Amino acid sequence: MITDLRTLRDQLDRQETEALSPYATRSHQAIRRQYEERIDFGHRQNFAVDADRILHSRAYTRYIDKTQVFYLIDHEHISHRVLHVQLLSKISRTIGRYLRLNEDLLEAIALGHDIGHPPFGHDGEAILSRLCEANGIGPFLHSVQGIRFLDTIEKGGQGLNLSLQVLEGIAGHDGESHLERLAPDRGKSFAEFYREIEHKQNDPHHNLKPTTLEGCVVRLADTISYIGRDLEDAILLQLVRRQDLPPLVKERLGETNGTIIYTLVTDLIAQSLNKNYVCYSGEIGEALRSLKEFNYRHIYQDPRIKAETAKIEDLFAALFSRFQQDVKHEKKDSPIWADFLLHMDAVYLHNHQPPEMVRDFLASMTDAYFLRQSQDLFFPKTITVPFV
Repeated sequence: MITDLRTLRDQLDRQETEALSPYATRSHQAIRRQYEERIDFGHRQNFAVDADRILHSRAYTRYIDKTQVFYLIDHEHISHRVLHVQLLSKISRTIGRYLRLNEDLLEAIALGHDIGHPPFGHDGEAILSRLCEANGIGPFLHSVQGIRFLDTIEKGGQGLNLSLQVLEGIAGHDGESHLERLAPDRGKSFAEFYREIEHKQNDPHHNLKPTTLEGCVVRLADTISYIGRDLEDAILLQLVRRQDLPPLVKERLGETNGTIIYTLVTDLIAQSLNKNYVCYSGEIGEALRSLKEFNYRHIYQDPRIKAETAKIEDLFAALFSRFQQDVKHEKKDSPIWADFLLHMDAVYLHNHQPPEMVRDFLASMTDAYFLRQSQDLFFPKTITVPFV
């Protein structure tokens, strides 16, 4: 039976040669850092293995309680990061099916692309970045942190040994920048990839380009998956009204998330068929830029959703300082030891300084865990005494 399953997988690999676009990435082309792991994955193809490893990682599990844009809001229909990731996976695979790309690779990149996000969305990322720079370890970037989690922190410091194509797709996703056309930068080695990660860490403005066309699709689809959904959340919270949308956006993209997604996906597929790049038409690209500017001005920068941000920043600073002292003094009953460092291997402990360990611990937190730790460490507790 096992032999039969391996035969089926080999048949799938051969079918990819004929069925996929000449610009697609074949499963047999996957490159892994640990070359000694040449085990047979049975019926699973290489990038399907990567998707499974990400899906079953602890970092992926924590998506469930990491907010996307609107944090500290008690509402059942406001998007969390796990929903964004699922939407991106679905949209990327839909585009990939029509462009005849590798859907397993698309899924793996999409599932892992936001794993490096700290609690409280991009505000949390900005706060943590300032603390990291103040402690001499450089800025915090969620894309780079995602590589740390998957490549060096998961499995107690061993990492998941994901393929190069998946890791660099995650590192280069950057859905916040506006792009209307993107071509892959093919042929990278692991050594070149790590040099680029170091460059990105030193210069956050350095543009990492995916090495596969699948990575390019995920990068553009990232915007498709959040831009209309954020609009719907903002309308639900009465931050904006649908009629406030720019006329150009309403005319070319539509006024609802569903219509916006359909329009963008349709245009991207039509413009990218049989090409070694992905792109929008000029009209749709212009309208998407206008929608992004509208969202940034009227949603992401709205002071009403940042009313508690100063308090969150104070708590980040307090936790960073407290945990750094706990590491230095080996306070084994501290959460950073009990919930993080005691599970890490000796290589991680040897290669990381206290501020780096604190960065990794804070970045791993969900919003709820962050608030629980803040309350447990900094808020007074009621003392229960026996009734006499």
